Amino acid sequence: MTTTLPDGAVPWLHDLGRGIARWLYRPAYRIRVVGLSRVPRTGPVVLVANHSSLIEPQVIFGMLPRRAVFLVKSELATGPLGRGLRWIGQLTVHRGTPDRQALSTAVRLLRDGAVIGVFPEGTRGAGDVSHAEQGAAWLVRASGAVVLPVATRGTLRPAGARRRFRPKLDVLVGEPFELTVQRGRAGLAEATEELRKRLADLVRDLDEQRDAV
Repeated sequence: MTTTLPDGAVPWLHDLGRGIARWLYRPAYRIRVVGLSRVPRTGPVVLVANHSSLIEPQVIFGMLPRRAVFLVKSELATGPLGRGLRWIGQLTVHRGTPDRQALSTAVRLLRDGAVIGVFPEGTRGAGDVSHAEQGAAWLVRASGAVVLPVATRGTLRPAGARRRFRPKLDVLVGEPFELTVQRGRAGLAEATEELRKRLADLVRDLDEQRDAV
């Protein structure tokens, strides 16, 4: 297990936070996680995942067999919540403009063998990964990390559906893959699209599995 966390993080609080996140939502959801054995146990990893609410990031954070540092939007970095996020080792990022300080810290951690979690859609939505920001591909290019796709479904209530009792919340971990990111903006855009397609395909696979049950 890597002990690499950002400056200011408290390792035991990070581990406590993971333990809480692992069990916090089980009374409200039937959580099913498939593919944990695919998580690389060592080395730099850029984890990319879709999400429809603030619940999925916490579930993924808790279920991983390694410590992980997630990039979270700066709007959450104020007050007690912001202090708590820093203490458990999460990195806040300003959206809309390249946040060089946060990205540089993420690259340093990756080069030390960390797991960095990114939600490439940038904002919450349907979670279908119809678009992706370029931050994840940039991190891969700067660090040489492998990419680990993770698909989630279950927190977004279908339109017109009644309130559900303990709905299924599924997490599907895909196969890690190497992503070649060429130089320049064109190389970054091409790699981002490949990453987006791989994650979107995994989300569709999860949808098919859920429909088949």
